[in-house]
Amino acid sequence: MINVFHIVSSKTWGGAERYASDLVDHMRHDRDFYVEVVSAKNDDIIEQFQKMDIPVSILPLKGIRDFDSPVRLARMLRKGKNIVHVHTYRDATTAVMARIISDNPDTKVVLTPHGLKKPKLNYVSKKVYRNIDRFVFVSQFAYDYFLAHAPRLSKSKTTVIPESVLNTDTSAQAPVPDLRKQLKMTPEQTLIMFHSRLNREKGIDVLLKAVAQLDRSIYKLVVLGDGQLKAVSRIKSFIVENNLVDNVRLYGFQRNVHGYLWQCDFGVQPSTVAEVQGISNLEYMKQGKPVITTSNGAQPEYIRDMENGILVKPNNPDQLAEAINTLCHDRELVLRLGKQAKLDFDKHLNYSRFYDKITTFYSSLFAD
Repeated sequence: MINVFHIVSSKTWGGAERYASDLVDHMRHDRDFYVEVVSAKNDDIIEQFQKMDIPVSILPLKGIRDFDSPVRLARMLRKGKNIVHVHTYRDATTAVMARIISDNPDTKVVLTPHGLKKPKLNYVSKKVYRNIDRFVFVSQFAYDYFLAHAPRLSKSKTTVIPESVLNTDTSAQAPVPDLRKQLKMTPEQTLIMFHSRLNREKGIDVLLKAVAQLDRSIYKLVVLGDGQLKAVSRIKSFIVENNLVDNVRLYGFQRNVHGYLWQCDFGVQPSTVAEVQGISNLEYMKQGKPVITTSNGAQPEYIRDMENGILVKPNNPDQLAEAINTLCHDRELVLRLGKQAKLDFDKHLNYSRFYDKITTFYSSLFAD
């Protein structure tokens, strides 16, 4: 058996936490692995893992000046075959120090970078990188970006395993409203959806500028997600000032996101920054819904323009409005794109495929 420890130190729930959550949720049923989460003290995040009956160890996880966390983590690593899977550079430092203290040659450190930050190249960072056993990238785009800024990193220590989303059983989650009924929509109206953090980087401002150009009678836009108070206030002000109150509904953060997604006609995720994968796009594809997204990251690796979705330029509300308007007036195109999106997800991006690859990778670390 291989012991897998996922370190989750963020104060907010994001892509890295979702990646770890889906993986440990799937892995807890696998007899070849024991899985545990190591978390900073954050009640909301800890609660998510405890609901899945996942063991959670709480450490300070404060970075390079935190000597307590590596010592305590090392106690967990002294015996057996261990993998410490980290999702930030700071946590990689903790994991490397713990591995050294544990003095267990059968402990491996794996880093999956989830953001698009340039790797630090100072003396300490280079030393940490040398002691990381493998880097796992969630897309080819993420891999290319990282190696472009860390050219001396040995390619033998890297691998690309495209990220996926877990097939969630929505029937076991909190019930969701009938959106078309609640919004008093006519059969002819299109239900558009956006779900992500409410900040400029995810493109919510661009989306609102785009829908403000459309005929108000043809659509309703449901927005799922939350953000900082200042950002939410800005969004609400734009909605009021542009007479979008009857067309745009903010539903806040929802845990049962899939229960909402299946009700929409299509999704829009117009990120203004490069996405290392774009997990929200995959969630639409899994539901058989086309998505309009931007072309500034890994999205073109799985979205083919006008074949299984639509690609637009970032920060371009006019082009985005045109794409949305096209789908609002062409139901056959929506169905065709959605059907192909579902086929592509099931064939190339499904979670079973991802899980087989990541667990095969885990086992390969001890093959020598």
